[in-house]
Amino acid sequence: MTTRNSIAITNGYVVPVASAPLENATVLVEDGVITAVGQDVVVPDGVRTIDAGGRWVLPGFVESHGHMGVMEEAEGWAGNDTNEMTDPNGAALRALDAINIEDEGFRDALVGGVTSAVIKPGSGNPIGGQTVAIKTWGGRTVDEQIIREAVSVKSALGENPKRVYGDQKKLPSTRLGVANVIRKAFVDAQNYVAKRDAAQAKGEPFERDLAKETLGRVLAGELYWDQHTHRADDIATALRLADEFGYKLVINHGTDGAAVADVLAEHDVPVIFGPLFTSRSKIELRNRNIASLGALARAGVRVAITTDHPVVPINFLVHQASLAVKEGLDPEVAIQALTTNPAAFLGLDDRIGSLRPGLDGDVVIWSGDPLDVTSRAENVFVTGTEVYTWDRAAAGGRGAGRVVERGERFAD
Repeated sequence: MTTRNSIAITNGYVVPVASAPLENATVLVEDGVITAVGQDVVVPDGVRTIDAGGRWVLPGFVESHGHMGVMEEAEGWAGNDTNEMTDPNGAALRALDAINIEDEGFRDALVGGVTSAVIKPGSGNPIGGQTVAIKTWGGRTVDEQIIREAVSVKSALGENPKRVYGDQKKLPSTRLGVANVIRKAFVDAQNYVAKRDAAQAKGEPFERDLAKETLGRVLAGELYWDQHTHRADDIATALRLADEFGYKLVINHGTDGAAVADVLAEHDVPVIFGPLFTSRSKIELRNRNIASLGALARAGVRVAITTDHPVVPINFLVHQASLAVKEGLDPEVAIQALTTNPAAFLGLDDRIGSLRPGLDGDVVIWSGDPLDVTSRAENVFVTGTEVYTWDRAAAGGRGAGRVVERGERFAD
């Protein structure tokens, strides 16, 4: 499993996010878990100590909607396993089964202070498959990096699925067809669950269906429903379907969400907003505006930020937050959008998202305020193990970063 070490980061400007910042404070991680955060922490003998020297200390950032490992960079079709575009209902599929942890995107994540990511199938299908939350580095295999094996089910409304299946001259080729596929899949899952439970009550055998079982878990509230949608009318459809079937909805992208911000706030549906560093490459993106993120937050919508890596390189996650602040997002909310919010949206806040005792020791020392584009992540720890270090003196004083490769840490 991911190596779990002990470390004390002292004399830092500590931003726990879930509580007020602390000057000259210490974060103590023991056996991979945060055990103390404060100004009067006693460091046990034998624990490695790093003097932050007043630098900013934050929890590792969370990428709540990424495709690292399933859409590998510089691999072309051979490394692209994002969409199984042969069946509109891919509920039985799992992103976990396609992740290559040697993808360069995982190294880039550390450069940007991103220590956790929810890896998702793409948006080519109305129902794309199950997502998984993993650390961005550390295991011998991806299984050893898992935070939660099943987090949500990815679904898509709008242009993508209607284009994919319209080109194949089959259902769904329209927005109403896409909604029909999703609605029918949930009705079938409801019927399946009823028959399964009746059979179990009678002690009778029952033939399993992996897709219906997965959607049954969504109906039971065990998995979130990650809804890819951009346009306001598609967001309305997402809300309509969620109200009809009672599942826990999270809007992914939501770039036209400001137009219905009050409706999203009334429904208490969070939005994973972005990506922000792209052109308006299709019709449903024509209203995309970085300032919309601030508008959503001011309306009372809980927000996170995504790069949709590799659409935008994952190390630019924090820079998207910086530009959102420039366009009106509150700086405190911007940091929450990278940490506590995505962890809470997807039920991961018992492990990640803030600096508090009991959570994983995923800690990043920044040269300064992360929202300042000149700041950089200088020391990155995953469960107490230093996995990335910026050496200011390297390269003739220009500085250089170094990822500690898995082979080094597991070479016994």
